[in-house]
Amino acid sequence: MDKENVLKMAKENNVKFIRLWFTDILGFLKGFAITIDELEGALEEGMGFDGSSIQGYARIDESDMIAKPDPNTFQIIPWRPKENAVARMFADIYEPDGTPYKGDPRWALKRALSKARELGYTFYVGPELEYFYFKTNDGIPQILDRGGYFDLTPLDVATELRRETILTLEAMGIHVEYSHHEVAPSQHEIDLRYAEALTMADHAMTYRLVVKEIALRHGVYATFMPKPIFGQNGSGMHTHQSLFKGDRNAFFDPKDEFHLSNIAKSYIAGILKHSKEITSITSQWVNSYKRLVPGYEAPVYISWARRNRSALVRVPMYKPGKEKATRIEFRSPDPACNPYLAFAVMLAAGLKGIEKGYELPPPVEEDIFEMSEEARKRHG
Repeated sequence: MDKENVLKMAKENNVKFIRLWFTDILGFLKGFAITIDELEGALEEGMGFDGSSIQGYARIDESDMIAKPDPNTFQIIPWRPKENAVARMFADIYEPDGTPYKGDPRWALKRALSKARELGYTFYVGPELEYFYFKTNDGIPQILDRGGYFDLTPLDVATELRRETILTLEAMGIHVEYSHHEVAPSQHEIDLRYAEALTMADHAMTYRLVVKEIALRHGVYATFMPKPIFGQNGSGMHTHQSLFKGDRNAFFDPKDEFHLSNIAKSYIAGILKHSKEITSITSQWVNSYKRLVPGYEAPVYISWARRNRSALVRVPMYKPGKEKATRIEFRSPDPACNPYLAFAVMLAAGLKGIEKGYELPPPVEEDIFEMSEEARKRHG
């Protein structure tokens, strides 16, 4: 979408305010509103703001920054009134001299994607962001239900919350594949259809806000905290990912016993080799490590497998005729991370594995949690 189309859509939808969104280094959504009269100027030159007040951005003596909206991200905010409507656009952050600000998480992902393009790849991701609903009673959080994995009503009392959330996401151009109750009480998941990584990072930020907004309208609090309830499964952001060359999935090889190309194997090896560094980005909170403990389907050992969900990296089983669906699933990230930085470091590690020709160790198909210490050492 270009500037002219944005201005046309804004006029057709009676938009009076446009919110410019971006994230700080931790992944908190930031933003400010401009009026419709400022939109054309913002699209051409951006809008200035104080970068020193944004976590992880700039010092007070270098605070001037510019937020320039990305025309491709224009969407009407459906939960706001249609009269004098409100739209949103994600913004890229620039220095006063017009160069991209290197501390902008969105720019960090763009840099990683640029390197992938230089190598001929398009990076697709499909994250699964889990979350919890709570209601409050005298300030004390309480779960909404005691449902479990795939439970239906009456145990899953949040069905209508998920329904309204999905309709809102789809109204904003975000394709939803399915939704369901998760393993823990009051835990839920709405899965978004895979997309190119920058688009998906924007979708993930929108998704987190929409989940919270719809919940709040019903007097409920939604949280993406990794481990809100001790003794229950935590919330993850299992990230499915693949590289394409044109229309061809670069991860697929019909002759390999795992149906994985050498590119895919080196990519996985890169993820495994650099998983500790990646984890500092994808699991950035103290609470993140309360989730990454044995016994709750969260990975704690560096390994890969196919059907084994105790592994750090899983390769979903190949189905004939579904070559384009060949992908890997990185299981340690949690939904409280910064998705721009998370996708960037995963891609960077995978590409390094490809460039350096890292070798992939054998898969570990047994339940690692049930292994003896000796058996774990034997598997490396």
